[in-house]
Amino acid sequence: MTKDRVVYSTERKKEIINRMMPPHNESVSKLSEAEGISEATLYKWRKEAREAGMVTPGNDQVSEKWSSQDKFLVVMETFTMTELELAEYCRKKGLYREQIESWKKVCLQANGQTVDQSKQLNSALKEEQKRAKQLEKELQKKEKALAEAAAILLLRKKAQAIWGDEEDE
Repeated sequence: MTKDRVVYSTERKKEIINRMMPPHNESVSKLSEAEGISEATLYKWRKEAREAGMVTPGNDQVSEKWSSQDKFLVVMETFTMTELELAEYCRKKGLYREQIESWKKVCLQANGQTVDQSKQLNSALKEEQKRAKQLEKELQKKEKALAEAAAILLLRKKAQAIWGDEEDE
């Protein structure tokens, strides 16, 4: 049993993708049900659109609950816009300028936090490496002492076997 592959026109595909974009943000499951297109196909289209730099949350959620990727794409789209262009973009997409500004701040701070975290992790790693080295030295000392104690016990047993028990005399 084979399924016939349906080919959608570019216009139809763009129309569906636009419904996943702001201000509609229609969920993939609702679109699938309404249009009779499989969810897998819609997810594939959304992924391709995101890779092309389009904001396609398609999750039927308010903009504050969008993924980091979608917020970042909005920041990228609007970064060089004038106030007038930004206002028009916000009206068209159903967003607020303040949201985009806060997302922009978060994006700009993201790399700084990564560097700080990286420094903290590196210093913690160095501390752990020092501690591991110290523990390794202590372990070697204890192993050496244990080996000496074992050798002394072995020699004592051999001496007792050769000369007999000293306590018996």
